Amino acid sequence: MWGFKTLHGMAAAMLWLMAATSAQATDVTVVGLFPGKAMISIDGAKPRMLSAGETGAANVKLISATSDAAVIEINGKRQTLTLGEGVTRITGNYAVSGRPKVVLNADKSGHYLTTGSINGGSAKFLVDTGATLVSLGLSDARRLGIQYLQGERGYSETANGTAPVYRVKLDSVTVGGITLNNIDGVVHDGSDMPYVLLGMSFLGRLELKHEGQTLTMMQRY
Repeated sequence: MWGFKTLHGMAAAMLWLMAATSAQATDVTVVGLFPGKAMISIDGAKPRMLSAGETGAANVKLISATSDAAVIEINGKRQTLTLGEGVTRITGNYAVSGRPKVVLNADKSGHYLTTGSINGGSAKFLVDTGATLVSLGLSDARRLGIQYLQGERGYSETANGTAPVYRVKLDSVTVGGITLNNIDGVVHDGSDMPYVLLGMSFLGRLELKHEGQTLTMMQRY
């Protein structure tokens, strides 16, 4: 099972920026967004926390950051990036390019956690390639307004015995800049879960690349 963990439970996501230079493009990946700070990896190097006004390698400067977006400057050119966007800097101009993707860093246990949304409501996710469907506990389902009792009823074996579950259809599931619609899910009636399991009904519609302690998820078209 894969899981993923954001920095101390804070929102994490990937923003991709390529800056054209006379020698070669510079890949900039923002793996964490915080008020006034951003965790940035440049050309695949170990991520480094930059504060607003600070300049990192390759003349990449963080102008400002919130939990939703970062303003990055390269060689005097600025671009505001929202979560999951990819942009390419070509001869001083910026153009949106590439497919939405999210880069996740594992914790010491190899788990990947993140935040996102289901049907527009916030959710905490645990990536689980062993789960067939996106799986929710009862409290999350109620909080998100999911009409699970209208779904197909079934049963699941748990540590406490057999428990009822309901198969549902989720209008949308979002992680970073990736949003997929019409996702199959399951609600565990009578039990709660600390995280929503991000199963293969979502992951199976992405391109996944697992290298060392990094998992890259890219949206297909």
